[in-house]
Amino acid sequence: MPDYEPQLALLVDDAPEGDDWLHELKFDGYRIGVRIDRGNVTLLSRRAKDWTAEFPTVVAGARKIDATTALIDGELAGVLPDGRTSLHAMGGSNLAYFAFDLLHVDGEDLFDLPLDERKQRLAALLGDKPPVPFRYVEHHIGDGARFFKEACAMRLEGIVSKARAATYKSGARNATWRKVKCVLRQEFVIGGYEHSVVGGLGSLWLGTYDDAGRLEFAGKVGTGFQREAPALMKKLAKMQRPTTPFDAASMPAGAAKQRDAHWVEPTLVCEVAFMEWTGHGHIRHPSFQGMRADKKPRDVKREVASEAE
Repeated sequence: MPDYEPQLALLVDDAPEGDDWLHELKFDGYRIGVRIDRGNVTLLSRRAKDWTAEFPTVVAGARKIDATTALIDGELAGVLPDGRTSLHAMGGSNLAYFAFDLLHVDGEDLFDLPLDERKQRLAALLGDKPPVPFRYVEHHIGDGARFFKEACAMRLEGIVSKARAATYKSGARNATWRKVKCVLRQEFVIGGYEHSVVGGLGSLWLGTYDDAGRLEFAGKVGTGFQREAPALMKKLAKMQRPTTPFDAASMPAGAAKQRDAHWVEPTLVCEVAFMEWTGHGHIRHPSFQGMRADKKPRDVKREVASEAE
C-alpha cells in the first residue's frame, strides 16, 4: 500500500478554459485520505496525522466498499441544510466524505493513470449508491469561467480545476491542479486576543509565517466566532505569554504595547474569510470560519493568487 501524500492545488486568479480541464466544487473541510487494507481502515490528514478514531462513520462506510485494498483521496466536511459545506458544521451529525480521486485499488497503483481514468475507476468502485457518508465528486468539463461564476452565485467557496490527462503528483503542488476562490480564505495562526466591552472574546490577533520562520502580523478578526468563543477563551487564557509572538517589523506602530492585547503562544490555527490583502500585508473585512486542528502552525503561510500557498 502506498503512503498518502496528497497532490495540492495552486491558487490562481482565473479558471482555465478548454475541454482539457475538468472542474469540481471546492469543499470547506479537512483533506483526508482513506486507506483500506484487508478490512482495516485508516484516515490520514495531508500531514499523515491519524484521524481514524475521530470519524467512526467514515470508517464504517469505508468497510462497506468492495475492495481488498484501496487508497481514496477526498475532503471530509460538514454539510449545511442548504447543501453547502462548512467547518462550523464539522461537529454535527451531517458529515460527508467527498471522494474525488482513487490512487490504489486491489494491489494496483493508479498514480500514473490520467485523471479521467482514475475518476472512472473511483465512480465504479463507489457505485450508484456509495456507502454513507461517502459521496462521489461530480465534475464539469470545460467552461471554467462559467462554472466558477455559478459556484460563486451559490455562495460556495470556489472551484478546483484539474487537467484531465494529468497523472497524480504525489506530495506536489503544481499547475495541473488549480484552485480559484470566490472569497479569499485561508488559515492563520492566533498570536493574541482582546476582550470585548462586556468581557468576552472581542477579537483575535492573526499571523502567518514567512520563509525565515518569522510570524508576521496579518490583522485582527472580531466576527464569526460567537459559538466557539467560551471554549476558545479558556484555551487562550492558559496560553498567555508576556511578549508578542509577532515579528516587530510587521506590527502597526505601538501595537506591541497595546494594553488591551493579551499575547499567547502561537500554537492554535483558525480559518478566516476576508475580502483582500492590503498594501501593508493585512487582511480586510475578515470573518472567522472555524478552528483548524488539522494544520500545524509552522505550515501556515500567506496565500497569494498565482503562487503556492
